[in-house]
Amino acid sequence: MLTHLAIRNFAVASQSDLEFGAGLTVISGETGAGKSLLVDALGFLSGQRADSGIVRHGAERAELHAEFALDDAAPALRWLREHELDDGETCQLRRTLRADGGSRAWINGRPATITQLGELAGHLVEIHGQHEHQALLARGSQLALLDAQAGNGPLLAEVRATAQAWRALHDERDALVGIGDVAERRDWLRHQLDELEGESLAADAVADLFASHRRHANAAGLIQTCDTALERMRGDDDLGLPQALQTLRHDLARMRAHEPRLGDVDAMLDAAAIQLDEATLLLGQVRDDLDIDPEQLETLEQRLGRLHELARKHRVTPEELIDVQTRLAGELDQLDGAGERLKQLDGEIEAAMGRWRTAADRLGAARRKAAKALSGATTALIHELGMGGGVFEVVIEPVEATRPDPQGAERVEFMVSANAGQPPRPLRKVASGGELSRISLAIEVAALGHDAVPTMVFDEVDSGIGGAVADIVGRKLRALGESRQVLCVTHLPQVASKGHTHYRVHKSSAEGATESRVSLLDTGERTEELARMLGGVDVSKEARAAARKLLQGMV
Repeated sequence: MLTHLAIRNFAVASQSDLEFGAGLTVISGETGAGKSLLVDALGFLSGQRADSGIVRHGAERAELHAEFALDDAAPALRWLREHELDDGETCQLRRTLRADGGSRAWINGRPATITQLGELAGHLVEIHGQHEHQALLARGSQLALLDAQAGNGPLLAEVRATAQAWRALHDERDALVGIGDVAERRDWLRHQLDELEGESLAADAVADLFASHRRHANAAGLIQTCDTALERMRGDDDLGLPQALQTLRHDLARMRAHEPRLGDVDAMLDAAAIQLDEATLLLGQVRDDLDIDPEQLETLEQRLGRLHELARKHRVTPEELIDVQTRLAGELDQLDGAGERLKQLDGEIEAAMGRWRTAADRLGAARRKAAKALSGATTALIHELGMGGGVFEVVIEPVEATRPDPQGAERVEFMVSANAGQPPRPLRKVASGGELSRISLAIEVAALGHDAVPTMVFDEVDSGIGGAVADIVGRKLRALGESRQVLCVTHLPQVASKGHTHYRVHKSSAEGATESRVSLLDTGERTEELARMLGGVDVSKEARAAARKLLQGMV
């Protein structure tokens, strides 16, 4: 449940801090006052796209912060724990939007992506905008609503997975068939592999070849350097390193009595003498292995030349030729078994189609059951909303599938008869705007309450209705608020009067700047606001009396 919302420099609001509780909270205000400001803020906190235009003029950035209690949001708490972002039994969402277009988000004080913000918010708040009436006209949206109402997510995921599995097998078959002349391709691969297999391409073999070539190419210089070094390291005259070390130790030994630490120096020099002997032995072995061999050098250069030629041919480095060899060998093995694999694929594709049909049948059965329930509930609601002879029907149409469809084996069409005796017609062909508003609202209300989202937000979904119908809508929303938190932006006094809590958005101007503020109304202020909504700018006694009557039994 949403408990707190803070807004800074957002659109025309410089600062607003709002507290929310359970039940139905209504938000009203004059046209243009910014009633949808709170809905927009929650939308951006839910991961909606944002641009610099929503930052208040003159400010560097807008800041939005919402806090939710999680005692009624088990899926949200589970998501937080899975992503290691949990922090007790509450959750805080924060987002900043800079004037230069940049955006950052946090979950419980830790940086988060906009995608993560959207995923988490999907478990916390559900927003129904004033444009959803039009969205319901699209058949794709109708199918999505039916699946959501029925809780068909797992079944739909299974259908999609089996369809994707079939597609992968079918693509593999197309690839094998598309190879063309298998014999010609096989001969080409065999020729390439013969060239590659004629060389030692293992990583250590290539490294040894380069090292051996460098050694032979620089043999003369290496021999001269080693000979000079060995002469110094083995020399018996005063220029030899052994004699120099011995003289140094002797000189220091005469002074050891005056400085005990010279003993440590002597021990180090003794170790150095041992290291020098070992280095001399190793250098001698290196020198013995060196030889100026023009024929061997030519052989190494020929091998290197072949490697570089193959590398240019396959557009890789010499070290990567082993990967080319492995890939071509794998393709050759695949071609050798291509005929057999094609036969296997035919069977696997048929089996995959069977698995999809089984999953699609289960999804179809769930859809038909949900369609019957949604049809009955919506028909009852449109009767309550002033369309006594109206009928709403969810028609499910099977789709002949030659290949698995990730959406299943059927499509839906919402059909409506607005008056008794008239045959149902597609919802998208209903002409009356008022009828469309009432029918769409009935569909939305009938589909509500089937998920675990604890907070529901309605942004002027009551547009296009009024009078007794508006009163019924308000009562439906209040009843919904008995089981979950509901926020409703409305311009109708009949709906606003049904709220457990009432906020008013009002706009003012000072020193050339426009400011929207949100105020919590007490009983007297609610009466005045409802009277304004009923009677306009000039509030009459009759409007106040009507407002008080609307509030009877509601506060």
